[in-house]
Amino acid sequence: MSHSRRTLSLVTVVLILGGLGAGVAWRLLASRPATEGTVTEDQPQLPGVAEEGPSQFSATVAQPVGGAEVVRDTLWIRVGAAGQAEAIRRTTLLAQVEGVVRSVPVRENLTVGSGTPLVQIDTTELALGLAQARADLLAAETDYRQRTLFDDEITDLALRADRERIARSMSGLDQAEVRLRQADLQLQRSRVLAPFRGRIADIRVVEGQHVSVGSDLLTVVDLDLIKVEVRVLEAELGFLSEGRRAEVTFAAFPGEVFGGAIETINPVVDPESRTGRVTVLLPNADGRIKPGMYAEVSLDAEALPDRVLVPRSAILERGEGRRRTMLFVYEESERGALAKWRYVNTGRENDTHVEIVVEGAEQGTVEPGEVVLIDGHHYLAHDTPIRLVDDVVAEGGRPGR
Repeated sequence: MSHSRRTLSLVTVVLILGGLGAGVAWRLLASRPATEGTVTEDQPQLPGVAEEGPSQFSATVAQPVGGAEVVRDTLWIRVGAAGQAEAIRRTTLLAQVEGVVRSVPVRENLTVGSGTPLVQIDTTELALGLAQARADLLAAETDYRQRTLFDDEITDLALRADRERIARSMSGLDQAEVRLRQADLQLQRSRVLAPFRGRIADIRVVEGQHVSVGSDLLTVVDLDLIKVEVRVLEAELGFLSEGRRAEVTFAAFPGEVFGGAIETINPVVDPESRTGRVTVLLPNADGRIKPGMYAEVSLDAEALPDRVLVPRSAILERGEGRRRTMLFVYEESERGALAKWRYVNTGRENDTHVEIVVEGAEQGTVEPGEVVLIDGHHYLAHDTPIRLVDDVVAEGGRPGR
């Protein structure tokens, strides 16, 4: 009897708990929004656009985007290569006389003009040598005059010339004149001057140091122009010509582009690497570019005139399975500015721009003057309200990938 009462109590508790659970579940289901989890006819899905959730874009708030105008221009196909910056002129000055360095009145990176004194070597012994040469010349001239004392009375000009030649040789006058010029030249060479306008580099001597003939003193570099030599594949050399534009970037200046021009193209191809040497010149009046800097060079090669061009960042790919190229065009409407997508065919391209070509009657295109979206447009849908801004991130938008 006691077991039956216990069983009856347990069944009663289970029934009560079950009823409570059913009531809670019914209340939860009743409180969910009627539209959650459903797709109505008012929410069409465009092909190739992934559903991003209800809060991705607002139907009324315009999304910040970046834009650029479509242009009709020449598309330059470029050739890329790597190289190293070098000074347009560079010379290492050597000691031309032996002696002790008395002064080095310059420092590295100092800009000097042509003829500026750079190093002074002690002149004591050189000055004595010059004085001795002058004394020797005076003695030789005295001896010569004695030997030709009455030669002005000789009427035979040929005989007179012979006697003068013999007298100069026997008196040592010719040799004395040469020794004087040499001594004077040695004294001049004790003062080392800048051969051209440039900057001082690699000073290798200090005051009081003894130097021999041929010792390295310092280097002068001309940085007003910088040359960059690159190796270009022989298959691409034919598209290049002297004077064409070159764009150079340096690891030392990320994101900054320096403009220059092709100066020379070596007519000889290296048989081992199958490349030719191309020299690019860059203006460098402020001296920012230093010799030895690593450089990436882009050279204008093939010119394709009269092409419809858009920035590379405007081009997107959409579609399941077969990917198709498209872009968004900025269009004004009664509701304000909208993003209108348009399928396009692309042609040739370079590092910055893509050619838009018309292939087939059903394929879309863009016209010069239209504005295409280049930033903040990767996750847009057709007819999304937009507003053009300079900085998508600063305006709270989603930047390009």
